[in-house]
Amino acid sequence: MSLFKFKPTSSGVRGKIKIVNTLYKKQPLKKYLRNITFNSGRNNRGCITVRHKGGRMKRFYRYIDFFRNKDNILGIVERFEYDPNRNCSISLILYSDGERRYIISPKNLNIGDKIFSGNHSFIKIGNNLFLKDIPIGTRVHCVETRPMSGGKIARSAGSYCIVVSKNIKTSTLLTKSGSKLQINNMCRATIGEVGNSDYMYTVLGKAGANRLRGVRPTVRGVAMNPFDHPHGGGEGKTSGGRDPVSP
Repeated sequence: MSLFKFKPTSSGVRGKIKIVNTLYKKQPLKKYLRNITFNSGRNNRGCITVRHKGGRMKRFYRYIDFFRNKDNILGIVERFEYDPNRNCSISLILYSDGERRYIISPKNLNIGDKIFSGNHSFIKIGNNLFLKDIPIGTRVHCVETRPMSGGKIARSAGSYCIVVSKNIKTSTLLTKSGSKLQINNMCRATIGEVGNSDYMYTVLGKAGANRLRGVRPTVRGVAMNPFDHPHGGGEGKTSGGRDPVSP
């Protein structure tokens, strides 16, 4: 993957930066797809409860194997795919028993690599082990918060945790933000860090790209009428005349 900066041939691409990748271009596995019902920030009565949402492109949810419970079964990385629901790519794994599953793509994992899960796994990128079997100083992602609950910590692009200490029952993990977490030793974690770390450098370039993602414009309260917002109204440009509040 690499970053590509567009030539400023129009206002929409001036400053735009995107990631050029070699992901799989065809349809994903239909077995692991589910349609997402998008309510545009409205509740069961149709009232807007979350502002600035609506009008996004249709997308399908991909079922990801966050449990990694196929222990001691060889898996081979078949391909990498795009997932519209997350900022990292996903990997399609073909297991030796014929089953296929999606996982979060770790950094430096390649097509054809072999991965394992369970007690007998090696300390290798993509392998899934219990925290009690992972040595101190190892970078991990998709960490469980409780045993058999599925990976919930460090799942976004470029994220990881470092195992800094261990005792009889728990392990201490250091996150990228600097906070420390005490996690049960029987929780699972995947070796390595999540790929697509260059995602933080991308620039959409125009408002329309954000609209396709379901983000609507944000209007200042002081620019509204008194009926629409507590900050609204007044002659000319006023700052609201009160402490800032939400609508």
